[in-house]
Amino acid sequence: MKPRRFFRFKSIHTSIASAFFCLIIGTTLILSYNTYRLSSDSVTDNSVQYTNELINQVGTTIETYIDNMKSISSLLTSNGQIGQYLAMPDPHAASGRSLVAAIENSLHVIVQSRNDISAILFVGSNGTVIADRSHGSVKSYPDLIAQDWYTKAKNGSIYISSSQVEHVYPGEYPWVISMSQTFRGDDSAGATGVLLVDLNYSIINDLFSRIQLGKRGYIFIVNSEGDLVYHPQQQIIHTNLKSEPIDAILASQDGQLVLPDSEHKKILSIRTTNFGWKIVGVTYPDELVGNKKNIQLSTALWGSICLIVALGISIVLSYTLSGPIKRLEANMKQVEQGNFDIRADIAQGDEIGKLARSFNVMIMKIKDLMQRIVHEEALLRQSEIRALQSQIHPHFLYNTLESIIWMAETNRMKQVVGMTMALSKMLRYSIGKGEQEVPVSLELEHLSNYLTIQSMRYTGKFSYEIEVDSELYDCRIVRIVLQPLVENAIYHGIRRMEEHGHIRIAGKLVDGDIHITVSDNGLGMDQAKVMSLLSGTKEQGLGVRNVHHRIQLFYGHGYGLTFESEPEEGTTVTLRIPRSGTGGVES
Repeated sequence: MKPRRFFRFKSIHTSIASAFFCLIIGTTLILSYNTYRLSSDSVTDNSVQYTNELINQVGTTIETYIDNMKSISSLLTSNGQIGQYLAMPDPHAASGRSLVAAIENSLHVIVQSRNDISAILFVGSNGTVIADRSHGSVKSYPDLIAQDWYTKAKNGSIYISSSQVEHVYPGEYPWVISMSQTFRGDDSAGATGVLLVDLNYSIINDLFSRIQLGKRGYIFIVNSEGDLVYHPQQQIIHTNLKSEPIDAILASQDGQLVLPDSEHKKILSIRTTNFGWKIVGVTYPDELVGNKKNIQLSTALWGSICLIVALGISIVLSYTLSGPIKRLEANMKQVEQGNFDIRADIAQGDEIGKLARSFNVMIMKIKDLMQRIVHEEALLRQSEIRALQSQIHPHFLYNTLESIIWMAETNRMKQVVGMTMALSKMLRYSIGKGEQEVPVSLELEHLSNYLTIQSMRYTGKFSYEIEVDSELYDCRIVRIVLQPLVENAIYHGIRRMEEHGHIRIAGKLVDGDIHITVSDNGLGMDQAKVMSLLSGTKEQGLGVRNVHHRIQLFYGHGYGLTFESEPEEGTTVTLRIPRSGTGGVES
């Protein structure tokens, strides 16, 4: 059945109501489905990106530990003492015993000064055994040369083991990661040996035990031979109650690997270190959208409400459009005189249909063209505002996370909690609820969180104060316009100062408008640089220009930013907006 015949009813309002209902229900179903799907995909993509960044940081940390082990090994093999000892014709002489004592003392100092090193041991091919402890506390020479770290290092240059129980000292069975390296002397006899450096497994375990990827996600490490270096459920793995797709991981390149896991799927994020280990982050997409049923029910509920409201509106509109038929003939003369606000829907077999043929021919193309121009201009303005807003979001996330990791490693838990809470609030505010304007109090709270993080990162570098009249707290302001001004003061005014810096944020009403100033005692700038801040095209000052453009787009060209600055005297930026806080494009 053709659509024209399907919507052919005896009354005009029935035809219009039916068409509206079919269009609305189809649009609502499509939008509801796409909204849920895009939300789910967005959460998954963000989680995968976060996992990738996390395993990259972990990989860098592990590579640093291994590089430290290699550095210690290179230092010991290059200082000449071990080679000198191996080249002695009688190493048991007094001079040999003295040299062994010196080497053992050096090894002991290294082990005692580093909590990440468990043991250092050298085993020569001539029966020599030198350790960071006295010779009597080390296992016998035949037992040592039978262990994997010795035999595998003899077949190559450097061998790095997976996590294992090391037994080089009687009665001690520590979990370690071993690195052994072949040593070749310079003498004609060709004396050789193997140097062993053991890394405490607790260093790796402590690093990973603090990492969480949701409720079920985790991180594990596998070496190039398929042996597990670390796994949070390593004992369960060894009892074969749980397994990992090791072969698929070894065959995979760095990136994402999606695999089924019973009734659910899991995403493996893989990163290979420079010495062959693969760090794997495991996330479960179903867990990331834990409120899946709530989203579905909420979408269905609001979709139903919208359908009912839209159907009621369509019925009212249909009755309105089917008003006095005779008035349409008079309206046609108004259209001919330039009144294009009158429009008739085409319908077959009724009075309006007879008049609409000539009526729509005159106004259809002109009306569509006018609406298209107005609509495109509105979309262009919205896109400009949102593009400008997206450029000024904070870009210091990586530096803040590195500061948190550093403070956590130094057990500064109070500072870790403070900086993490401030970062969490900043991210929540940056994401927002799609609104363009917020109360001044919320903008100041966001600014306070940003200054908290920066003051902790630049300890003792600057101080700040916020003095804004309380009567401004409930006024409206465009989101994220104060942070770029403070950020500009820190990075271009105070950071390179040798003296202590100070930032002052003040706000008050001046002639009925809101004036908020950001002042610093930093390096300042000359008038030429001040003039270029809001009109230049260089990267420096881009955030300030974006703030200025956003304010003018939202409130009009009578508002924006003004600067006062002198070299070596500091800078003052004044932001001016109307007190009413109305206007602009709705988000």
